[in-house]
Amino acid sequence: MSPRQFHLNAFLMGVGHHEAAWRHPRTDERAVLDVAHFQELGRIAERGKLDSVFFADGLAVGPNIARNTLAVFEPVTLLSAIASVTSRVGLIATASTSYNEPFNLARKFASLDHISHGRAGWNIVTSAGADEALNFGYDSLPEHARRYDRATEFVEVAVKLWDSWESGAIVLDPERGAFADPSKVHTVDHAGERFTVRGPLNSPRSPQGRPLLVQAGSSEDGKDFAARYAEAVFTAQRTLAEGQAFYRDLKSRPAKYGRAADDLKVLPGLVPYIADTEEQALALEQEFTDLISPDYALGQLSRMLGVDLTEHALDGPLPPLPEVTDFEGGKSRFTLVKELAENENLTVRQLIGKLGGGRGHRSFAGTPTQIADELQSWFDNGAADGFNIMPPYLPGGLEDFVEKVVPILQERGLFRTDYESDTLRGHYGLDPVPGRDAEIRAEASA
Repeated sequence: MSPRQFHLNAFLMGVGHHEAAWRHPRTDERAVLDVAHFQELGRIAERGKLDSVFFADGLAVGPNIARNTLAVFEPVTLLSAIASVTSRVGLIATASTSYNEPFNLARKFASLDHISHGRAGWNIVTSAGADEALNFGYDSLPEHARRYDRATEFVEVAVKLWDSWESGAIVLDPERGAFADPSKVHTVDHAGERFTVRGPLNSPRSPQGRPLLVQAGSSEDGKDFAARYAEAVFTAQRTLAEGQAFYRDLKSRPAKYGRAADDLKVLPGLVPYIADTEEQALALEQEFTDLISPDYALGQLSRMLGVDLTEHALDGPLPPLPEVTDFEGGKSRFTLVKELAENENLTVRQLIGKLGGGRGHRSFAGTPTQIADELQSWFDNGAADGFNIMPPYLPGGLEDFVEKVVPILQERGLFRTDYESDTLRGHYGLDPVPGRDAEIRAEASA
């Protein structure tokens, strides 16, 4: 057996990652509003022994509600429902540091960790959509650097709040009438540039101590933030060479914060189209491409690039784009899309076809063995510690991966054949985060 093994996360979205998935006969468009659909996806992922399921989130309806929207349910709430029908698979929710408060969010994730008995993870985002800003009292999107400055203090406060209960604070002694030991529950008294929070959190210390921390930005600010806080990074890389360069860069950064390179796992996204033959897989991919609504895709592309393309000619090249330094949205995705269009000399129509499956993440069509070979190539050649699997349609795309690809990886010794832990941190080989009990007591008595 290989000494290293994959980490596999199922990135779930509606009835599939492809923007036209809800129009394809392999899906039931009504399932986007049915919690039972998402619960079944959790059970499928658990059957495959996957590390986790993950939901992205957006705080606006999106660029063209007439055609589609990316998120219907708030993910922490949805994952609580999935927790009730699963027992081992991890549960990762996206939540924004730009449009939340540390106390409320720390409480939500502590609650999810308790509800799931230690399976919660937080994908930390700063939110890059101008339409999201308008829903929270901003006239425009806050500057990129300013969003990351807020995120840094936000996470510091959340960690303090999770640490505000010592591990032995809960007593639950009915005879003495003792619920908790007050000497082991502490205020945090945080007074910073952006937040003033007294604490303690009104949720006891959770099974993992705190959720697994995940980050998905690949800008310079994003990579430094990940190196400082994250234990897993979800990233979009389209070629092996790009994946290797990103992997080397990111792994070089944690040392600056007193962390080891292996403390941070890199999971590139992959949209797999799986069939018995390569020809059938390519034909399946084309079926989805043919269902793309150009007006929806142009709205999505406009949002990624910060340029209104809704009336732009489909069969011409992109118009001149701003420099990435002048773009305040998602810088890494902006760069990826711009370079994809330029390097492959794509028309707008060709570009939206390539982006339809995963908004910049790599798509791959092939047999189960070809999919497994592709994953192993990235894993063995310094581009990944695991993968963020993004089924183009659901539930069938996830079922095919679990039933046809996972067994190949298991036979090669690249993935677990059974869970060895009950917690998400355990799936990553991490222990529960110990409380700062002694440190907090020393501070309180000083």
